[in-house]
Amino acid sequence: MTDAARTTATITRLGQQGDGVAEGPLFAPRTLPGEVVSGIVSGSQLTEVRIETPSETRVQAPCRHYKSCGGCQLQHASDAFVADWKVEVVKTALRAQGLETEFRPIHTSPSRSRRRATLTVRRTKKGAMAGFHGRASDVITPIPDCQLLDPALIRAIPLAEELAMAGASRKAPLSVTLTTSEVGLDVMVREGKPLDGSLRLELARIAGQNGVARLTWGDEQVLMEQPPVQAFGPARVCPPPGSFLQATKDGEAALLSAVQEITKGAKRLVDLFAGCGTFALPLAQDAEVHAVEGERDMIAALDAGWRRAQGLKKVTSEVRDLFRNPLLPEDLNPFGAHFDAAVIDPPRAGGEAQIAQLAQARTPVIAYVSCYPVTFARDAKTLVVAGYRLNWVQVVDQFRWSAHTELAASFTLDS
Repeated sequence: MTDAARTTATITRLGQQGDGVAEGPLFAPRTLPGEVVSGIVSGSQLTEVRIETPSETRVQAPCRHYKSCGGCQLQHASDAFVADWKVEVVKTALRAQGLETEFRPIHTSPSRSRRRATLTVRRTKKGAMAGFHGRASDVITPIPDCQLLDPALIRAIPLAEELAMAGASRKAPLSVTLTTSEVGLDVMVREGKPLDGSLRLELARIAGQNGVARLTWGDEQVLMEQPPVQAFGPARVCPPPGSFLQATKDGEAALLSAVQEITKGAKRLVDLFAGCGTFALPLAQDAEVHAVEGERDMIAALDAGWRRAQGLKKVTSEVRDLFRNPLLPEDLNPFGAHFDAAVIDPPRAGGEAQIAQLAQARTPVIAYVSCYPVTFARDAKTLVVAGYRLNWVQVVDQFRWSAHTELAASFTLDS
């Protein structure tokens, strides 16, 4: 391709996925605002991008795999730029709803702190290869020096390859999810061969030799040397295989600290989209908690963790689809004994239906934890219109070098 076929453009901003955006719009991966770039136009994408005039905020990527790996999107930008951009993403979402508030300094998790990774593992003629897909590619990039993952996950890459040698077909790769726990690795494998007696024995041997706490193959548990527990305050919980966890312990601690500050002094709390007890169980050190979650196995894990823990106040739990069947005002104010505060941590879709009911019930304090600024801002507008004050927002970046942004926000009912 000759230079004459290339188009030159100036990047004006970053899009929600972290790609640079030029007039058109044209999307150019791994570019920064103010940069002059050139490339080949393919639909709305600029491919074969070359940086003609770099930004002052451009840095050398800290990971040697960045060029070929698709696991990170923003290692070419300075930490200060990424921090400012993520905060601005949330501010922009709020401004679109006519809202402004105080923003606390962003909290960013350190490198090498991600406690879960899903590797793609393919058998090869000489063995097996594990890693992440390249950007918009089926090619697997090995990641032995990944700067994102906890070192325990890096050390487990040979384990993932050994599992593929034993149980992957030549036609399809394995999906191997590795999660650190208090006692060892929790390993879940998808897309493997059907289990039979000999494969089960071989997998158990591999897991046992590699110090795996639990190995799940498809929907079947192959081995559990000991429950792979996670610490939620003083409670120890064994989550179902592959169930939701905050990405880093550091990020979880930052979100919990914000939630504890928001709900301080509450004697009765409701925790909505409670998962396995990330917030409910630590909060139970100071308040009675009613935890509501749509997944029965997660509620069972939460309840078991509470029953084994010492020194916690009463935690009740309920399996309920809060999208289709949110708690109503009469549920939130049973017999006039209302909850002092609510914690809500919905998935990306937000908590639209439940937020409307919280507002109607006049729950006095709400701690909102969000993984998607757009739906958070929509729900924040509902609360503000209903008479709540958005006191402050704490952005938490536990998906370092990605376009993903999380936050905790404080709402109180204006008297």
